[in-house]
Amino acid sequence: MTASSPQTTAESTGANAPVSGSLPAIADEVINKLRHVSTATLATALFKRGLRNQVIQGVQPLGPLKANMAGIAFTLRYIPAREDLNPLSVFLDPQHPQRKAVEECPPGAVLVMDSRCDPRAASAGGILLRRLMVRGVAGVVTDGGFRDSSDIARLEIPTFHRRPSAPTNLTLHQAIDINVPIGCGGAPVFPGDAIVGDADGVIVVPKEIAAEIAEEATFMTVYEDFVADMVARGCSIIGLYPLTDHRNEALFLQWRERTGR
Repeated sequence: MTASSPQTTAESTGANAPVSGSLPAIADEVINKLRHVSTATLATALFKRGLRNQVIQGVQPLGPLKANMAGIAFTLRYIPAREDLNPLSVFLDPQHPQRKAVEECPPGAVLVMDSRCDPRAASAGGILLRRLMVRGVAGVVTDGGFRDSSDIARLEIPTFHRRPSAPTNLTLHQAIDINVPIGCGGAPVFPGDAIVGDADGVIVVPKEIAAEIAEEATFMTVYEDFVADMVARGCSIIGLYPLTDHRNEALFLQWRERTGR
């Protein structure tokens, strides 16, 4: 089943559903730039600014990615389950934080779940992930696990987790809050931060510097493509990567003119 499945009206998809709180705006053009650079390049740009812990550790895509994931963070926080407060019947409550997160995560955002780096119980399953896909969410990340992982891997939505997990989240995790600052895989995630994912993993770009990071990473990507081309032609990396021989500056400008980059 894909986004063309039965529930496709604005009412059924929740396109007009109220959003909990407000997400600080990052311009669409900035998100689009971030979508076209690698997490490795972003990690270097962030490291230059002293930010070392922005990579969400231990997560990987469930299936092959057709394109990089990029969007604004909308968060869900789990705590250790208290058994008397976390029976299966809590899902009957439409205000349950996990259910609210699925229905209120804005289209184009990335739902990021703090599952305490514990994949022994699933953060969510295939039905909830399908709902997020149909609603137009840009991706889902957990530092725990997903159940129905083979079904999720076939969905048209980027998803990242640690490993498959069959038990319901209720056995170990208690959903407690949405759209609040969380830790995910060792990285701080604030609502509205930019989230980027590729085959190497997921990285968090603080919203306050997202525009400048996107600009710098875009330039870095162009230069690294030039370097890759030069290395393929037999050039040494000395003086080229990093750029310390200024003769390579002229070669870079010529390459950009020739390639339209």
